[in-house]
Amino acid sequence: MEQYYLSAFAISLAFLMVYINIYHRHFDVHLTFIFALVPLHNLTQYMISTSQTLEEAYLATRMNYISGCYLILMVTLAVFQLCDIQIPRLVKLGMYLLSTMIFLCSQTIGSNHSFYGDCILHNDQGISYLEKHYGPLHNLFYGMIILYFLIGIGGITYSLLKKNQISNRFILLLAIPEVLSFLGFFGNRLFTNLNGSMAHLQILPWVFNLALIIYLIIAHKLLLYNIADTAIDTVVSTGETGFISFDQHLHYLGSNPKAKQIFPTLANLSVDRLITKENFDSQLYEWLIQYQKDSSHQSFYKEVENHIYLVTYHPLYDGKKICGYQIFLTDDTKNQEYIRLLDRYNTDLEKEVDLKTKDLIRMHNNLILSMATVVESRDNSTGGHIRRTSEGVRLLMDEIMKDNPWNLTTEFYDNIIKAAPMHDLGKIAVDDAILRKPGRFTDEEFAIMKTHAAEGARIVHEILKNTPDEHFRILAENVAHYHHERFDGSGYPMGLKGEEIPLEARIMAIADVYDALVSKRVYKDSLSFEKAHQIIMEGMGKHFDKQLERYYLAAKPHLEAYYSTTEESAQNLSDHKA
Repeated sequence: MEQYYLSAFAISLAFLMVYINIYHRHFDVHLTFIFALVPLHNLTQYMISTSQTLEEAYLATRMNYISGCYLILMVTLAVFQLCDIQIPRLVKLGMYLLSTMIFLCSQTIGSNHSFYGDCILHNDQGISYLEKHYGPLHNLFYGMIILYFLIGIGGITYSLLKKNQISNRFILLLAIPEVLSFLGFFGNRLFTNLNGSMAHLQILPWVFNLALIIYLIIAHKLLLYNIADTAIDTVVSTGETGFISFDQHLHYLGSNPKAKQIFPTLANLSVDRLITKENFDSQLYEWLIQYQKDSSHQSFYKEVENHIYLVTYHPLYDGKKICGYQIFLTDDTKNQEYIRLLDRYNTDLEKEVDLKTKDLIRMHNNLILSMATVVESRDNSTGGHIRRTSEGVRLLMDEIMKDNPWNLTTEFYDNIIKAAPMHDLGKIAVDDAILRKPGRFTDEEFAIMKTHAAEGARIVHEILKNTPDEHFRILAENVAHYHHERFDGSGYPMGLKGEEIPLEARIMAIADVYDALVSKRVYKDSLSFEKAHQIIMEGMGKHFDKQLERYYLAAKPHLEAYYSTTEESAQNLSDHKA
């Protein structure tokens, strides 16, 4: 019958070997103690069964209480650790002290009667066993087992109800050894009290072996459920990521084969050697120094032999303590090539869209200019007016932008020049009999003619109401609506005064009047540059904004040069001189 305990010990030892073979660094330390304590328990049971003297039996029994006092503690703590429930340090310390105190009490077996009374060594069919008589302190041992069992069951119940990030099947697996250990301790005493020739045999070794089977299943599950570690193991085993480690003083600690493949110089770099630009990659070294100073600079890209690697810097931990640095090298070539291809595509697409947009804008502007030209063709006295006034506005704006007292943008510059041809669009609503009249208007006719300003603003608004360029729409409406307003408030259609008149309309007014003065109309001859200049200057502060005087004076030579070269104005100037 010696084989009963010997085989139990051998099987528990075999389970320990299996556990060692599958051991992983993230396995809970309490789980490891369980696999170590069960063989110890089974070995001491075998030693008791082969004892020849009472002293030998006492010694084996005292050794047996190592597992008796600490095994149920390890089972309970394993539940809390694997269910990710934090036990306060003082509570955990108290549990260890309780187990240790009872263990020390158990070591009095054979010397006094506080834990065990006098025992008798029996031998039945070659198997020795103790007839035990428990002392008063032994009740503490049972109380401890009940306490740890209740704590463990409480942790399992809490996890089932609250821990949705832990598999319920995994939690139930943890419950099985907890219950088996408890039943093993108390069921064993019931079993030995039964009548029969084999009543003295202990069932606890085989109960513990059954629990070890469950714990092997749990250990296998840990390899799957520990996402962080399995992910790292997968990355390492596939060989796609390189690792290089250093201590806090930048001494080289080692690297994996992938890193040595990327940087062959690592193969010749001795462990514990201080890295420098000379013995290490200079760029990686500079980035590491930068990361030491500012950990926000964590990731970089480095091209090595037609491969693009994502270089990431991280702290190197020893438990929770930072003890150095680690460089991760991940081949990101395909992603970067895709990004470059996408960037090129986006750039080409932006160019194409920009080209199409410019074509649409050009077509839009040409359409507006064509409309203005059609309107102008109905007026037999203002040929070329829109082209000349547009140039007049540009020459005035060139001078204004030199010191730019109104902080005007280049967008404003472009928009007012683009809007100038639209200032007389409202004339399309004026009757031909008035618009083409070869002479001066009557008061009634002039009143009708004056409506072209407000009508022009309405037409511009309708044309541009869906344009995404809101600034241009407003500016163009203002030019059409208010270019006949006067600075002293005597203009039309609104009688605006001073700076109530938008700046773009004040600028347009000077270009419009200047062209009217130096151009020949059916109801008047053209005026000389000198006479036109005199009239413009007399109008400063009355018809025109006095602030624009200096810019008109600066533009005057350019205006005269331009009007001297235009076909219509050159003919008018020739007629005037004749």
